[in-house]
Amino acid sequence: MSVPHLLDHIVIAGPDLAETVDWFRELTGVTPAPGGAHPTGTANALVALTVNGEPRPHYLELIGPDPEREGEELPKTFSINRLKKPTLITYAVHPSRIDQVVERARAAGFDPGDVQDLSRRTPDGTELSWRLTQAQAPRNYAVPFLIDWGETTQPGLGDLPSIELVSFERIEVNPAPQQKATDALGLGDGVAAIRQAQGSRFVLQLRTEDGREIQI
Repeated sequence: MSVPHLLDHIVIAGPDLAETVDWFRELTGVTPAPGGAHPTGTANALVALTVNGEPRPHYLELIGPDPEREGEELPKTFSINRLKKPTLITYAVHPSRIDQVVERARAAGFDPGDVQDLSRRTPDGTELSWRLTQAQAPRNYAVPFLIDWGETTQPGLGDLPSIELVSFERIEVNPAPQQKATDALGLGDGVAAIRQAQGSRFVLQLRTEDGREIQI
């Protein structure tokens, strides 16, 4: 098991953000820090991921409905409107040339989606902006989306609570289709390794300060 070297962040979504934060704190002893709200009606909380005890540009994003959003309808982002509990949904990678990766993937037969501008406002009112790919529905969450932070500081290198990342991989009953799609990105070991086993899912291994290993 390993850590993909282009990993940007891992997405854990839930139907209620506060409950998802509580779930993670009870599981790990780490309380995610408030991230901010998105125009899509979602909000997030963040935890930096260290590797071998050192800060890295990796983090966990816990995302759910913004409690201050307009209306009662749950957002469809990351299928939040369909979730019953906190769920590890997908992940992002940060290649150096996001537009070229999109072109290469399309030429190889996989469309990661157009690159779009997004933003969120932090609790202190600062607006953060970035660019990422938005695949069309039905979205293949097993393949990472691409992100480019531009001039914005990557959140994993900011002032966040942290937990040690031991490994992150993808499990597939039939790996071939997902391997083909992931290979189309041309990022090698920058993406999560895919392993054949029962029950298609992501496997995230974390280690707490007291040495406990936790699998999500």
